[in-house]
Amino acid sequence: MKCIGIEFPKLGEARLFDLPDPPQPGPTEIVTRTLFSGVTNGTERHTLMADFGSRFPARSGYQHVSVVEEVGRRVDQFSAGETVFLGNHGGHRGWHLVDLAAANPRERLCIGLPPDLEHEYCALFGIAGVGFRHSRRIRVAAPMRVWVAGLGLIGQSVAQASRALGAHVTVTDFDPRRLEIAEQLGAHRVVDISDDSAVESLSEGGPYDRIVDACGAPDLFDFIYEHKLLALYGAIGALAGRQPTVFHQTMLHALRASIESSSHFTLEDLGILRHYCQLGTVRIAPLVTHRVPVEEAPAIYATMRDEPSELLGVVFDWQT
Repeated sequence: MKCIGIEFPKLGEARLFDLPDPPQPGPTEIVTRTLFSGVTNGTERHTLMADFGSRFPARSGYQHVSVVEEVGRRVDQFSAGETVFLGNHGGHRGWHLVDLAAANPRERLCIGLPPDLEHEYCALFGIAGVGFRHSRRIRVAAPMRVWVAGLGLIGQSVAQASRALGAHVTVTDFDPRRLEIAEQLGAHRVVDISDDSAVESLSEGGPYDRIVDACGAPDLFDFIYEHKLLALYGAIGALAGRQPTVFHQTMLHALRASIESSSHFTLEDLGILRHYCQLGTVRIAPLVTHRVPVEEAPAIYATMRDEPSELLGVVFDWQT
């Protein structure tokens, strides 16, 4: 067990810090040892760069694949030696103490991982879970047309979730690598938004019952309004981190439409995600671009600071 963690001591910098040994678990608690952790690119960069007023030192991240080391006397959900995914906030760290009876459900986001899944890729279950939470929040279903704008990790996750839930999915980005991955993962229509024919292609595929903002582009809502891309009774899913945003009330009023948001995920979302991963409908491996020992984390965060588009799926290995 590595008794270390990752923190941001000041703006734009990351370092490893020492943790004490884990305590003995209480009656409803488990102690877990980290095998892999996944980087939450958007959330962690916002924290690293103090986009929303971070105070330093700061810790961020909520994706861990761990093995259960010890269980409390009243725990019957998990056994020592079982591999689990943890979605609790608190940053990357070598061990966790989880109270399975915590009143706040976000403090007990723990689900077992079957042996037929590749556990290192389950380190991105959190981001994939956000995709399912958002798709379910905006009620994606067959035979809807869904447009996902932006193909970072969160956009790729929403696109896969929406397709799994029965929608016809159009995706847009300007990064060739991201577009190629989306096509590989089964998006029905893949549009390079920088292409001269992008507006025509988007219009041909619309109007869309659901539009997911996974890019945060300042003019996206104006673009939707100008080109009449939202369908009657449609919904725009505001998922990307944003500064204050202006939209046309006329667009919503005339179409009886809505703008909706969501945050994080639930145990139910994780169970649905696990099901679709076991079926092979949702795949995470193609999203992983970096798999490195946790000791190399400071260099990864330097890339996140300076060249964030270089990173897509990042997994830290805590076993080396």
